[in-house]
Amino acid sequence: MMNKLKKIAVILFSAVLLLTACSSGDNNEASSYVGNDKKYTVGVTQIVEHPSLNAAFEGFKQALADAGLDVDYQVQNAQNDNSANITIASNLVNSGVDLIFANSTSSAQAVASETQEIPIVFTSVTDAVGAQLVDSLEKPGGNVTGTIDLHPDVIPLTMKFLKEQLEAKNIGVVFNAGEQNARVQIDKVKELAKEMDLNIIEAAVATSADVKQAVDSLIGKVDSLYIIKDNTVVSALESVTSAAFDNKLPMMVGELDSVKRGGLAAYGFSYHDLGYETGQMAVKILTGESKPAELPVQVTKNLKFVVNEETASAIGLDIKEEWQAEISE
Repeated sequence: MMNKLKKIAVILFSAVLLLTACSSGDNNEASSYVGNDKKYTVGVTQIVEHPSLNAAFEGFKQALADAGLDVDYQVQNAQNDNSANITIASNLVNSGVDLIFANSTSSAQAVASETQEIPIVFTSVTDAVGAQLVDSLEKPGGNVTGTIDLHPDVIPLTMKFLKEQLEAKNIGVVFNAGEQNARVQIDKVKELAKEMDLNIIEAAVATSADVKQAVDSLIGKVDSLYIIKDNTVVSALESVTSAAFDNKLPMMVGELDSVKRGGLAAYGFSYHDLGYETGQMAVKILTGESKPAELPVQVTKNLKFVVNEETASAIGLDIKEEWQAEISE
C-alpha cells in the first residue's frame, strides 16, 4: 500500500512540474512579446538630412526605448535622391525587418509600394490620404499608419500674419513641385492668397542645389518669403536665409526648427514630439496590441508661435509684443 501511495505521489509531483514548466514557457513567451526579451529589427528610411526630420527620428527612438523594447535599427538616408529612395525601400523590405519607420512622404510612398505585409509607420507626412498611403485618417485600412505634420491652422495663420502684421503684398514661395506634400501646401497658400488679395510669386526647384538660384530669381519681385514644409528647400534653407538677410526680406517658415536656422517666425510644433507619438504607435504594433489598419493617423494638436529676435533685428524689423503669445488648441 505504501509503495502504491509513493507511486501516486511521484506521478502527481511530475504532473505539477510539467504544468509549471508549460505555464512558465507561456509567461516567458508573453513577456518576450511585450519587449522584455525579444529583439526587434526596425528599418528606417529618411529622404534627406535636416533638423526637423532628424528630431522626428530621435523622438521615435525615444518612445521605443521608454517602452523597454530592445531594438536594432537599420537606418538608410536617400539624401534627396529618388532612385536611392526606391532602392532603400526595396532593400529594407527584402531584409525582413519587423517594422519600417518612414520619415517623409516620399519615403513612405516608396516602402508602401514595396510591401503590403510589413507594418509601416510614417511621420513628416503632410497629406497621407492624397499621397495614397491610407484609405482615410480614421481608418487607414492596410499595413500603413502614422502621424501627419500639417496642423490645419498653420497655413491660414501664417498667411494672416503675412498680410496683417507684415503688410505683405507680393509673397515669394520656393518649393519642389515633385513633392506631393509641397503641392498640397502651395495649393492652399494660393487659394488663401486669392481670398486675401495677395500675390504669390512661385519659384520651383527639383533639387536642393537649385534653391539658391530660385531664391535669387525672386529678389526685386517680392516683399516677403514663405518657406513651407518642403524637404528639398528646408535642407538648403541657409541659401534662402542668406538672401532674405541681404535683401531685408521677412521670411515666414513652416517649421520651428527653421526659425532656429534664421526664419523670422513660424506657427509650429516639436518634430521630436511628433516622432515620439509615431514611436508610441510602433510600440503597439510591434507588441501585438494593435494593427496598422486599426490605428487612426494622428494629427498633432500642440501648436505655438515662435519669433527669432536676431533675425528680426537683422532685417530691421521691430517685434510687436503680441507676437510673443503662444497659442494652442
